[in-house]
Amino acid sequence: MLGTAKAIYLATRKKHDLVFNVYVMRPIASFVVAVCAKLPVTPNQLTLLSLFLFASAAAAFIAVPGYAGGIAGVAILELSYCFDCVDGMLARHKKIASKEGHLFDFFTDELKAVLLVASIAIRLFRNGGYGPDLKEWPPGSALFLFAGIAGVVILGSATSLTNFVRRPEISGQAQSVEAHYETVKQEKPKSPASMVAHLVTTFLRFLNHYPSHVYFFAIADRLDVFVWIYVAINLLYLARGWLGIILRFGRPSRG
Repeated sequence: MLGTAKAIYLATRKKHDLVFNVYVMRPIASFVVAVCAKLPVTPNQLTLLSLFLFASAAAAFIAVPGYAGGIAGVAILELSYCFDCVDGMLARHKKIASKEGHLFDFFTDELKAVLLVASIAIRLFRNGGYGPDLKEWPPGSALFLFAGIAGVVILGSATSLTNFVRRPEISGQAQSVEAHYETVKQEKPKSPASMVAHLVTTFLRFLNHYPSHVYFFAIADRLDVFVWIYVAINLLYLARGWLGIILRFGRPSRG
């Protein structure tokens, strides 16, 4: 089994993956792929399983108060993310990766992001915690619900923006079966300014990839801090994206 899992890992890994995926999740997922490859299960079915597990994590955040609820929710979330890795790895292993499957996977990831923000906002409404102003709000404060609604709007708008800018008509790139970051040419920064920009972008990408670090916030019992950081990063992404859209589509005509 170990040899099979290692071969699957090496054959299905990505070129520009995150550190957490390279050294933690994909090695684990390769063992699951080795088992699933022998079963009559499809990658799309595993995508649905991942979404179901994530919905269960969201339910745990809401229904189970206190420290145990946060730990349980994050544990189920990480299990969901494992299957989120398994579906694509299985597709590549069986050489049945498709554009439809890739789009379906991205669609479910969008749903998960909205579920994550909404469920933690409701959890904070029930339990209390820090608000986005970093001041402690009491349990039952309607401010959590308003902040949660704002967070869901930001996440929904950010994912809509991503779908828009990645369309072939806008990006100039044909839809592929690979993740978008796999198709983008990676250039090493040459100037000090570009090196700083690269480091900042890498750090923000790490923060936005919540499976890489959300367990630290759960262990510290600070999912409130986590969710506002996550919303803030997506707001920053949204602002940057809209700046590009305004510069591209808001220019006066030359005629």
